[in-house]
Amino acid sequence: MMTNTAANVDPAETAKFDKLARGWWDPEGESRPLHDLNPVRFDYIAERVVLRGARVLDVGCGGGILAEALARAGAEVTGIDLAPRVLEVARLHLHESGLRVAYREIDAEALAAEAPGAFDVVTCMELLEHVPDPVRLIGAIATLLTPGGSAFFSTLNRTPLAFAAAIVGAEYVLRLLPRGTHHYAQFLRPSELAAALRAAGLALVDLRGLAYDPLRRRAWLTQSVQVNYLACARKP
Repeated sequence: MMTNTAANVDPAETAKFDKLARGWWDPEGESRPLHDLNPVRFDYIAERVVLRGARVLDVGCGGGILAEALARAGAEVTGIDLAPRVLEVARLHLHESGLRVAYREIDAEALAAEAPGAFDVVTCMELLEHVPDPVRLIGAIATLLTPGGSAFFSTLNRTPLAFAAAIVGAEYVLRLLPRGTHHYAQFLRPSELAAALRAAGLALVDLRGLAYDPLRRRAWLTQSVQVNYLACARKP
């Protein structure tokens, strides 16, 4: 784990997610949106890469909801996070699921220095908007990818509609998430993500909106990227 002041992590963000650790795998708890969104995110990935036998890294894996889905599809999965309590929950859940995932408390830049080009696929879901420098994180992900590898991102657009849906609606009105989960200034426009990908040597190959109806607990892909969106990039 990187503990120096140069680490690309906000301790307040790590503590925030550690508080959610106990109920991470409760589909009716505070992590409910993650459970609702995970099938759509997983399908988006599975339709674009062959997972069976692939070396996959889930950056910001949290309690392992996506990591376990990837492992169930036959991938060799490593999950990394800097929230120790959440990682403990992820490891404990493996005893229940019977799946194999290697969880590590390390940040992406430290792992990139240790194992450049080690992964065929890297996923980074709902993390870019929680780190001090998303461009640095994208650069580390590019380093971690093998040539020809694919990276998948999920994040929030910096639009008034995203503010209304993700902060006002989800945190204050419907109370699906704890207040303070998101900070609007850290949301990333697709053009900013594309520029960061180019700077890291990655090519953006697909961009899709991700819609969510919390009342019906239904999520689906859409052409509108005004709120949540998914992106696929490849390393030449």
